[in-house]
Amino acid sequence: MSHQQSQPGWGQPQPGGGGEPPRRTRSTGKIIGLSCLGLIAVAVALVAAVTLTVGEDEPERRTPTSPATPQEENGPRGDVRIAACEVDSVTKWPSAELLITNRSSKASTYMVQVEFVDAANRRLSEAYATTNNVAPGQQSRVTAQSLDQVTVKISCRITDVTRFAS
Repeated sequence: MSHQQSQPGWGQPQPGGGGEPPRRTRSTGKIIGLSCLGLIAVAVALVAAVTLTVGEDEPERRTPTSPATPQEENGPRGDVRIAACEVDSVTKWPSAELLITNRSSKASTYMVQVEFVDAANRRLSEAYATTNNVAPGQQSRVTAQSLDQVTVKISCRITDVTRFAS
């Protein structure tokens, strides 16, 4: 007669603590959740910092539809001058070279909008130029370049200037 012995783990549970091993809890969900909360907290802190910074020094603007006044010439619009206005002979892209002189008392960032018009004063294109951290009294040369091809003689006009403390 053959006698079969049962192997441990087969058949009936073994006395003294056999059965299922204890389950390990995974902390992956907790890690992901806490990571998301951390990212949200960082994003909220960044938004608050930017809001506080912008709130201290509101940007100064000149709208394109308002006529120039002596006060505006003393403001950000008066800090920007068109040094050159041309159409590239190869690409046919119009550009305006701008000379920006920071006449404010704080280091400033400038955003300038330029439009390109033909002899009939029709708007052909527009471009933007920016420069950062221009110290008081310092000058910066930047180019506003459009990617629209133009085949006629153009004029350049500054339509908007925004200046804010850097």
